[in-house]
Amino acid sequence: QVQLEESGGGLVQAGGSLRLSCAASGPTFSSHGMGWFRQAPSKDREFVAAISGASRSSAYGDSVKGRFTISRDNVKNLVYLQMNDLKPDDTAVYYCARYRDSTWSLSVKSPDYWGQGTQVTVSS
Repeated sequence: QVQLEESGGGLVQAGGSLRLSCAASGPTFSSHGMGWFRQAPSKDREFVAAISGASRSSAYGDSVKGRFTISRDNVKNLVYLQMNDLKPDDTAVYYCARYRDSTWSLSVKSPDYWGQGTQVTVSS
């Protein structure tokens, strides 16, 4: 059974930074693309960022390009989301997700495992 556990969320002022971490269980971490999604109250879950299994490719949602950076450590089974210049619109629960293979997709239907989520709140 794969488990994903997010950490690093919290309350930050606009313009500030946070780094989210996701710890993944299982021996085949490097064989799977990993992603971050977020869901704000009364809104659909949306794609934030994704990275391929060997970190050869990555993608970002339009609203976070240039501010967020996704990375991974395949030795420690960790994936990170560095979030800079945070805005109140970034307030949401952030979810770590694993894709079925080494690639990624923008679709919320693509991941096969999800974490429980971590709250990020950005005050103005």
